[in-house]
Amino acid sequence: MYNEEIKEIVKQIRQLVRAVYRDSLTMAREYGLTPPQCALLRTIYLQGPLSSAALSRNLFVTPSNITGIVDRLVKKDMVVRERQLKDRRVTLISLTATGHTLAASLPDNIETKLVEGLSELQDSHIQDLSRSLAEILALIDASHVTAAPLELPRRH
Repeated sequence: MYNEEIKEIVKQIRQLVRAVYRDSLTMAREYGLTPPQCALLRTIYLQGPLSSAALSRNLFVTPSNITGIVDRLVKKDMVVRERQLKDRRVTLISLTATGHTLAASLPDNIETKLVEGLSELQDSHIQDLSRSLAEILALIDASHVTAAPLELPRRH
């Protein structure tokens, strides 16, 4: 029984990884965008115009990578760079009409679905899941791997 449970856990983790990968492929195939491009559009759509530095922090991507992502989205007429009138050193990235329309039509990604599902669970269950996932990350020596910070609405 013990070996079967271990196999089931490994299988479930592989299913999770595959689901995330397939979600990324779907976005690329249906919208012609990479996951980072989708994330950038969604972030600006939800938060409004942001500087490259703010996008870099929000998406947990290096500033040089943000520059490349923004460059490609500018070429696709999804975003524009706009200098601030008050401080011309600051450039904000904002959505074009095309980018706004696309960002509004993007389906919920797997992360959004996960957040919505987890928010339905009891606090104690969420804490148990968090501890279990932390253990799994430690087992595979991935506790040090960073992930983008996630802004969530407060639970009431």
